[in-house]
Amino acid sequence: MTDTEKRISDDLLAAMKEKRELELSVLRMLKAELQRTKTEKGRSGDVSEDEITSLVQRLIKQRREAAEQYEAVGASERAEGELREAAFLETYLPEQLGDDELEAIVRETGALAGAAGPGDMGRVMGMVMAKVKGRADGKKVREKVAVWLESLPE
Repeated sequence: MTDTEKRISDDLLAAMKEKRELELSVLRMLKAELQRTKTEKGRSGDVSEDEITSLVQRLIKQRREAAEQYEAVGASERAEGELREAAFLETYLPEQLGDDELEAIVRETGALAGAAGPGDMGRVMGMVMAKVKGRADGKKVREKVAVWLESLPE
């Protein structure tokens, strides 16, 4: 059992005892997703910290997309609920990189990749995402990479 899995189990028990409904429902869903991931066909049963981080990121993205859809149809209470769940899930991600740190990684990685302009977006994105592994949101990384690539002299 990884440290994050233990933390999830411990937090789930605490949420049950203290009757914190939002945390309880999110942690139950997270634990179920972890269990489903462990029992997927061809798996040994254990999950790594990186896999847990990817799972949490996927769940956060789902919550944000659902919030956008609820907002679009005027269900702002439901949207707020989804955003609260996403914010709670974020506590299970590694510490996020600041803007300056992320920009430095983008510049360094882009230079190593030999990026010459916006056409190199995919290559640079792939390399940066591999370096930041769960410490930065993909949307934010995409914005930083796009800005950096646009700033390159032609």
